[in-house]
Amino acid sequence: VQLQASGGGLVQAGGSLRLSCAAPGSVLAINAMGWYRQAPGKQREMVAVITGRGDRTNYAESAKGRFSISRDIAKNTVYLQMNSLKPEDTAVYYCILGADNDIGDIADFGSWGQGTQVTVSS
Repeated sequence: VQLQASGGGLVQAGGSLRLSCAAPGSVLAINAMGWYRQAPGKQREMVAVITGRGDRTNYAESAKGRFSISRDIAKNTVYLQMNSLKPEDTAVYYCILGADNDIGDIADFGSWGQGTQVTVSS
């Protein structure tokens, strides 16, 4: 499965970015999708995951209240709206298609897209 992530960039602290991840049309809205990130020298971290139908979400504590994940089923696209960005949000963000509709840790058995760099300057 080829996932196309976009929307990363350089932003000042307090700013916003919206990441997008398009899945191919063959992907049905029955699997969870989500975003993970990895900063240099750090372990990967789940940011947010959403069910296939978009009715349930799961956020990392660091993302709650600032980030919002959503899904456009018609476009087979998942979004991550990131507000109030902090320098510690700097990382490569990866889009993942889960192996099922579980919104727990989808990284190990999911399909990964290419990453998009998010850099937050102080």
